[in-house]
Amino acid sequence: MIEVKDLRKTFRAKDKKSKGSVVEAVSGLNMEFHHGDGRRSGIALKFKLVIFDCDGVLVDSESITNQIFSGMLNELGIFVSAEDMFERFVGRSMSQCLEVIEALSGRAVPDEFVENYYARSTRALQAELKAVADIDLVLATLGVPYCVASSGTHAKMNTTLGITGLLSKFQGRMYSVTEVPNAKPAPDVFLHAAKQLGVSAAACAVIEDTPTGVRAGVAAEMTVFGYCAVTPRKRLIDAGAHYTFERMRDLPGLLLSLAR
Repeated sequence: MIEVKDLRKTFRAKDKKSKGSVVEAVSGLNMEFHHGDGRRSGIALKFKLVIFDCDGVLVDSESITNQIFSGMLNELGIFVSAEDMFERFVGRSMSQCLEVIEALSGRAVPDEFVENYYARSTRALQAELKAVADIDLVLATLGVPYCVASSGTHAKMNTTLGITGLLSKFQGRMYSVTEVPNAKPAPDVFLHAAKQLGVSAAACAVIEDTPTGVRAGVAAEMTVFGYCAVTPRKRLIDAGAHYTFERMRDLPGLLLSLAR
């Protein structure tokens, strides 16, 4: 497991295979390593595709939608803590969430629940949603193809990415669990994205912020990077994340350090 503290400075990368190895990172996001003969080593030497989750990774939506969702659960007589939200709902598809609600309440979810949730969350997102800090710079410096693979619907991705000005960057490269048989933590949506873009699983990097998404990436046999700005690092490690990082701007340097 590698923990990234600050890639603007020299950081120490610690894992099971290489104790105390030091990776030199140059200042800023435009980072490249050079061989002695002048050849450049880039992220593309290891990864041919970077697959981003959407909520919590590209857009700072988790806290907004979680508040709406937990409030609606309260209206149904289901009272959940922040811990319960992480364990039972965060990172899962709506159909999975509805199954959990039915199990907790012992009765069918009201027909209007989903429609009301989307209406309320859309209003809240339009008023409050922002892109994850530095994601624009990260996308501009990756140097390899990228896409988004989400537990949300295409309508939701269009809304959140549209509000934050990121939609044009992912047009034609947006994949939803609604397109595949099984939602996360099954690997289906990640494997679907890789297949559509003609890249093998081994050449894909997955960026996830929930244990459910991390498990899906691991099941797809891809390299999983756990973004732990909000989610506790240990949760992502326990789910199987190969690497973790706290600041989005550190991602290009971390990917590049693994391309050597």
